Amino acid sequence: MSAHRPALALSTLPASVWRAGRLDISTNTGLSSGFSALDPVLPGAGWPVGALTELICREPGIGELRLLVPLLRRITQQRKFAILLAPPHIPYAPALASFGIDLSYLVVIQAPNAVDRLWAVEQTLKSTGFGALLAWLPQQRTRPEHLRRMQLAAQSAGGPVFLFRQLPAQFEASPAPLRLLLLPRPNQQLSVQVLKRRGPVIAQPLLLNLPQPVSTFTLRGSVAQPDTTLPSLASVHAAPRTPAASRVLGPLTH
Repeated sequence: MSAHRPALALSTLPASVWRAGRLDISTNTGLSSGFSALDPVLPGAGWPVGALTELICREPGIGELRLLVPLLRRITQQRKFAILLAPPHIPYAPALASFGIDLSYLVVIQAPNAVDRLWAVEQTLKSTGFGALLAWLPQQRTRPEHLRRMQLAAQSAGGPVFLFRQLPAQFEASPAPLRLLLLPRPNQQLSVQVLKRRGPVIAQPLLLNLPQPVSTFTLRGSVAQPDTTLPSLASVHAAPRTPAASRVLGPLTH
């Protein structure tokens, strides 16, 4: 057999076949992250649409939400809903508004129980009425089969899907095509290490300057009194897993 045969065979493969030594250039262009240093290392030059993206954090509140501020601003200004499912803290509405995020299109779904939270993620993915989904998963109750079902459901989603997971998840297998490890750094910076992508390994993490709001960005642990000068975050509760519960999540408003 000729030594040139394997190379010739590879050259005849269709464009849809990904080669591990190359960055996956998907036919579906990703949505720009808003960071000039991050987009070039993401398949599709942005956040993937129709697939899971795992954001693994050491702890909540290290800047993981500000990483998605440029995307949230663009989506809500396009009058598409951005859903925050079971965030560990109540996002501070005035700070989000100072970033230019339209709070009228930002929906918070409360799901304190782990089982209901996983169910709510899958049900939300079946809806086509959102521009982006941000979901915080329970570490102890999330199983590989849950993630496989989510990845399958995300393929028909019209926007990017982000799963926030705790630090131990970095050592677990996952079907998510894109996995990033986020670590806090001084001076309002965030370290972003690409753990998994369809492309060559990136040894060194990226250091990103997080966007700064006009007002101080904080997270509140409980619901505050509504600010009459700003629209409040829309909030719904994930209902018990009954046939009627799907109607709660359907309109994505309360």
